Formats: sequence, structure tokens, C-alpha cells
Amino acid sequence: MERATILSSLAASGTDTAPHQLTEFAAELDIPAADLLVVAGHSVPAELLPPERDAKVMKQFAYRVSHCDHSQLAALEDFVCSLPRVAAAGPFVQPTSPSHSPAETGFAAALNGLIRNRGFAIRELPFMGLSLSTLYGMVSRWEPSPHRRQQLCAVAGPLGWTLPDLFAVADEPYSKEFRPVLHCRHLGRVFAAAVPLTTAQLIETAAQADLLSAREDRGVWQPVSQGFAAECPDFS
Repeated sequence: MERATILSSLAASGTDTAPHQLTEFAAELDIPAADLLVVAGHSVPAELLPPERDAKVMKQFAYRVSHCDHSQLAALEDFVCSLPRVAAAGPFVQPTSPSHSPAETGFAAALNGLIRNRGFAIRELPFMGLSLSTLYGMVSRWEPSPHRRQQLCAVAGPLGWTLPDLFAVADEPYSKEFRPVLHCRHLGRVFAAAVPLTTAQLIETAAQADLLSAREDRGVWQPVSQGFAAECPDFS
């Protein structure tokens, strides 16, 4: 069975699939088990969630990593994987906005779960070319819109998902002409690898990202990363 068919089926009726089967599917598809549980409408056990971390540090971590190109991201992912795993005091609890309630079902709920699985709230995500109001709207509801495919192309990369996979979960037609907006899945691979890291380790990783990218610190005004999606080997 094709990946797209499996993912579409799980998104539509995954609650009928037992969590242990989803974990097996996740290994076969090379998708984090927490993500496939979210897609299928299951709760994610605490041991698969990131630890509670400082939100400001998380935001800076995401920002600094987004300035790395593909070779630097690969080196940074190796660095993250080399760090020791520390027992967490408690899992991350995603804060909610009083004016934007996340959806409880459907793709909007799944998208919010994918964001949460990486330890992000909406405001901690790296710049993706989407406004905060758009991002809040995407996790609150998912309605027909001419902008949906562009939005999927923007968020797939930071989540570490390929475009065909995320389009399948969202039940949107995919074309090979679609490209990531700013960031490709290689940025998201670092965020996924960093899920177990503590606040102190995120600070260490952010410093390593700066060392690799040679990002210039502009003080109060810091331009956003415009990404390296155009150079992604997936689309060469």
C-alpha cells in the first residue's frame, strides 16, 4: 500500500487502529511515533513528548537553527543526537491562546499536535512566511481555501515532514510542482531530533548552530532567516 494511502486512511479513521500498530507503522514509514498517533487521533503518552522547557529559549533555538544550510543542518543533527538524554521532570504542556482555541478533531487538531510534539507553541515557531493569525487559524479550523496548499508547503519543512506525506494527511491533492516556501524537512529533522533535549541543551545546540552558520548577531533588530529550501536536495 502506498504511503499516501496509509496516511490518508489513518487521518480519516485511525482511531480504529491500536497504538502499538501505529508505532509499528511509524517505524516502517520513518515517521515519529508521536506524530502518527496524532494523525490517527490518539493521545500521545508523556514519554514521547518533549520535556517542559523555557519558551524564550525554545524560540531562540528555532530561530538560530533556521539560519543553517543543509550541510550545517546535517552536522547539527549529529550534534543533537550525540547529547546525553536526561530524565525529564515533566512533559511539555502547550500553552493556548485565549482568542484562538485549537481544534479538537480533524487536520487542524493533527497539525497542532505535530507542532506540540516538537515542544513548540505557535509563537515559538521559526519564521515561515506566515502571519501569527494565519498559523492560529490553521490549528483552529481547516476549511476549503485557495491558500491551503501554500500553507502546507510552508509548515511541512519545520515539522520535518515531506510535502507528499503532509498533503496526504490534510487530504489535499499533491503535485510535484509544489516546493517548500522557506524551509525544507531538513530543518524539521533537527527539531525532531531535539525533542528530548532540556533547556540547557537547547542553549548549547543554539550556540552550536551559530558556530556552524556564522550568523551575525544584529542586536535588537535581527532579520529572519529566509531559509535554504531552494537548495534542498529533495527537489534537485
